[in-house]
Amino acid sequence: MRVALVHYWLVGMRGGEKVLEAFCDLFPDADIFTHVHDPDLGSDIIRAHTVKTSFINGLPFARKAYPRYLPLMPLALEQLDLRGYDLIISSESGPAKGIIPDSNALHLCYCHSPMRYLWNMYQSYYERSGVLTRLLMPPLSHYLRAWDVTTAQRVDKFAANSATVANRIQRYYHRPSDVIHPPVDTQSFQPVDAADVSDYYLMVGELVRYKRPDLAVEAFNRMKAKLVVIGQGEMLSELKKMAGPTVEILGSQPFEALQHHYARCKALIFPGEEDFGIVPLEAMASGRPVIAYGKGGATETVVPGKTGVFFDRQTVDSLTDAVHRLKEMPFDPDDAVARAAEFSREIFKARLKAFVDDALAEAGML
Repeated sequence: MRVALVHYWLVGMRGGEKVLEAFCDLFPDADIFTHVHDPDLGSDIIRAHTVKTSFINGLPFARKAYPRYLPLMPLALEQLDLRGYDLIISSESGPAKGIIPDSNALHLCYCHSPMRYLWNMYQSYYERSGVLTRLLMPPLSHYLRAWDVTTAQRVDKFAANSATVANRIQRYYHRPSDVIHPPVDTQSFQPVDAADVSDYYLMVGELVRYKRPDLAVEAFNRMKAKLVVIGQGEMLSELKKMAGPTVEILGSQPFEALQHHYARCKALIFPGEEDFGIVPLEAMASGRPVIAYGKGGATETVVPGKTGVFFDRQTVDSLTDAVHRLKEMPFDPDDAVARAAEFSREIFKARLKAFVDDALAEAGML
């Protein structure tokens, strides 16, 4: 069986690329198709595969400016030659599922989310865009949405990375999906002795508006409690100006520093709404509780009253109340570690293999 893996772009190693690595492990002879590929920013697992790019890769500054070429990506995907492949698995978050499969091929899609900038987060992207982008976004987005819905019919079966995303797939594409939570490298995180846990709280993630790092900074300024923020993004300078004497903005940090802070923080603060959210599970794998906004993927990982607490409004008062409630909650680090272990890489690969095998059996290909 010839297998093709289609991924939106390969310009770093984030959650989507970790999922692709698991695909590569399951299908060691598969070819990878993508819009843009920077081999220096990938992993050895991905580099071991043949990677074929769309014509976007040859356009000026494509490795950095690939989002600017979004309007061309539907055309680029449809030019990819997938003749002769029996099984195609697309990894969708940017445009990837819109390939034209061979008539006898089985096309499965693992969807991290329907494109956020076209659907559930369109207004947020629009509001923070420049003048020219605002002029172009409405007509281009209208065209891309129509193409996106049409290409959902080229997929034989969907898997979603969370129930939150499964709901979006149903709403926007009118397609059912199986929920398969993405893998977390739980073995890379370890708890420390209670005596080594410090007195600061921690926020980790990309510093962009929808993740609400400003809410965490403002709340801890008001409480005069210690908060450490790790991450890079468009809000870094703004947050440094906002931060009071108890808030430390560290910016990007090496992995060893991240491991250190996860294991020693009083709790992780997770104030945004995410499709899934690997960060809370990394904190739990480190034996620490989570204070999370009670919407999105966190509701599928954090166990309230056992591995953390939720706050129901993205306000300073609501977050502050959750911090106080956590202090009263009985917490056993072993419960957090055990919960995180349910989302390990091995469990993900087993569930993905079962999903693929079931689809192949239904198609009469096993």
